[in-house]
Amino acid sequence: MNLKNLAILVSSVSLFAACHKKPEQSSVTGWNYNDSKMGGFQVSKEKEQHTGPGLVFVQGGTFTMGATQEDVMRDWNNVPRRVTVNSFYIDQTEVANIHYREYLYWINLVFDADEYKAVREAALPDTLCWRSELAYNEPMVEYYFRHPSYNFYPVVGVTWRQAHDFCLWRSDRVNEKLLMDRGYINQNAVKNLQGLGQENFNTKAYLMGEFQATPDKRARSKSNPLKNPNGTPRTQVTFEDGILLPNYRLPTEAEWEYAALGYINQNPLPSFKDKQRGEELIANKQVYSWSNNVNGLRDTRHGSWQGTFMANFKRGSGDNMGVAGGLNDNAVYTAPVKSFFPNGFGIYNMSGNVSEWVGDVYRPMTGQDADDVSPYRGNHFNTVDYGKEGKAERDSLGRIKMRYMTDSESQGRRNYQKSDVINYLDGDSTIAGISYGYGKTTLISNKSRVVKGGSWNDRPYWLSPGTRRFLEEDQSNSTIGFRCAMDRVGSPAGNGRQTGVNYKQRRQNTRKQ
Repeated sequence: MNLKNLAILVSSVSLFAACHKKPEQSSVTGWNYNDSKMGGFQVSKEKEQHTGPGLVFVQGGTFTMGATQEDVMRDWNNVPRRVTVNSFYIDQTEVANIHYREYLYWINLVFDADEYKAVREAALPDTLCWRSELAYNEPMVEYYFRHPSYNFYPVVGVTWRQAHDFCLWRSDRVNEKLLMDRGYINQNAVKNLQGLGQENFNTKAYLMGEFQATPDKRARSKSNPLKNPNGTPRTQVTFEDGILLPNYRLPTEAEWEYAALGYINQNPLPSFKDKQRGEELIANKQVYSWSNNVNGLRDTRHGSWQGTFMANFKRGSGDNMGVAGGLNDNAVYTAPVKSFFPNGFGIYNMSGNVSEWVGDVYRPMTGQDADDVSPYRGNHFNTVDYGKEGKAERDSLGRIKMRYMTDSESQGRRNYQKSDVINYLDGDSTIAGISYGYGKTTLISNKSRVVKGGSWNDRPYWLSPGTRRFLEEDQSNSTIGFRCAMDRVGSPAGNGRQTGVNYKQRRQNTRKQ
């Protein structure tokens, strides 16, 4: 037998084996998965979550959240406490002007009708945030957001609410492209976006069958891995298929602070071989995000970088960038989002450049009250609004209508009894005459959102990730920007790494009893 005939024989045997591969069975019923003759229950092959555009993976862990140095502001709002953060994804950089202009372009294109004028205007950043009574900042007002020389500078003048809406828009655009790339949405269907209005793609509406997409011919072909119970190609994707990503969102305060510290640099990088791991070193409570040691110095093979600026901040009164010919951070205002050195997780400008919105509602002592794992204040639980007819509907923006859960729907539960828990364990609401009404008894309200990280106009104290401030969610500032985050599903250790500690199975005595 010559080599050609041998190759043909081997190929034929392999093809036969592939065609007659034993189907995967349920370990609890013995029934086959993906078998039209046995009910057709579809199970996707186990797969890892892929990293969304612009994101980096942050492996979770425990850390001491809060103050890293003396509380010189006497706020007493960042008392150190040990917490654990689950693994997640976060933007490598702050959201830049060009990214936000892309968002505005899409809104103006899709919602171009007169009835959407308020929607278009609500998304605009406040460029007047640069104005000051005793400074000449008009060039920043006129040029900063739109001139191409500032394309990759961080967007500012954006409220918390606008940043939140940007995350919703980004989620839908990323998932829509994932479906287009795989042929489950015909690309020709999205060529003409102008005037779509309510009919634009929304992930939740798609998953609930309220958005009808036109599939590409690839989805109708036999090569489509998704099947109906009868074995025919399935053109409607479900979340169980592992194609769509979780939503982009603002990071929680704990996530942001943990990502800023970049503690992974203090341990040997975990190996893809589960036999190796880091040494759980968290002894070095670093002050700034770029630190590799307690002194804040970073050395390379080419020599020390000691003496160079590692962030964009204000060195002292009247000194925002140094002296001509010897500029220190080379930026009087903001700097490009990939300026300076990234931290241990590869994230840029977690200390300096612009402060950033996070998801939490501000309270001075939340750190002492919140859970040990994934601490967060700001929950107001909601559910799909099925209306009087018992059917989910889309709102004027194409999103599924949601409503807050009622207390009567929650009172029978053990893990929570109210849907609005923003004030949970707050304490002040139980004291007669004390409430969080802005302008009445306190500057803090349920609209106050946490702001993290120092900015181009801050002294070094605010560059420490443990510091925290707040601003109302409908206000903006020339020193505040934002970045997005995303949930991590599956193994918290990362792709290719197992969850838990797995040992080799010992051979068991299989004698019949």
